[in-house]
Amino acid sequence: MAKVGKKYADAVKLVDRETQYDVNEAIELVKKTATAKFDETVEVAFRLGVDPKKADQAIRGAVVLPHGTGKVSRVLVFAKGDKAKEAEAAGADFVGDEDMINKINQGWFDFDAVVATPDMMASVGKLGRVLGPKGLMPNPKTGTVTFDVTKAVNEIKAGKIEYRVDRAGNIHAPIGKVSFDSEKLIENLNTLVDTLQKAKPASAKGQYMRNVTVSSTMGPGVKVNLQ
Repeated sequence: MAKVGKKYADAVKLVDRETQYDVNEAIELVKKTATAKFDETVEVAFRLGVDPKKADQAIRGAVVLPHGTGKVSRVLVFAKGDKAKEAEAAGADFVGDEDMINKINQGWFDFDAVVATPDMMASVGKLGRVLGPKGLMPNPKTGTVTFDVTKAVNEIKAGKIEYRVDRAGNIHAPIGKVSFDSEKLIENLNTLVDTLQKAKPASAKGQYMRNVTVSSTMGPGVKVNLQ
């Protein structure tokens, strides 16, 4: 058994692992059990009753959280000509085409999100093996392959998050920072829950949301009762 710090051990005592707390109580507990010296991220984990091996149950998408995540994303846009100018005007941190592709191939990754215009995808696609594992590959399903670069950049800057079910049927996503008011964290959580409910595949059988847990970066998990 790995040795845990005293602060974590004390935090764990506040949470009953068997109890499903109502949303308000769960968020208060997450705030109370966050003991790190930095502003921890509040994360939520969903265990869904889906089979990700089936194409129609491989849930993936994006949603703009009403209060953002507390982190300002650095956005890279692959575009040319007028679309490159439009991306710069929209507040993209980095804009380019082949120059940026070469830079990434040399190991540059000082960005958090990537947008590409459809005409750039033939070139950007070659970065799949380096961007894919980091979850940074632009994708039409998440609105990051688009000619509407202004909207894409604005949404990411406003707190858009991407979600994707993993092989075990879980989705992990940030919903803000410990320093956020409880109301803001709850609104962000509810927005994500509503989005996932709407994304429920018609072919998914049995209970859909099987388990929902919230936690801070360094804190214990707190189960949530969504009823």
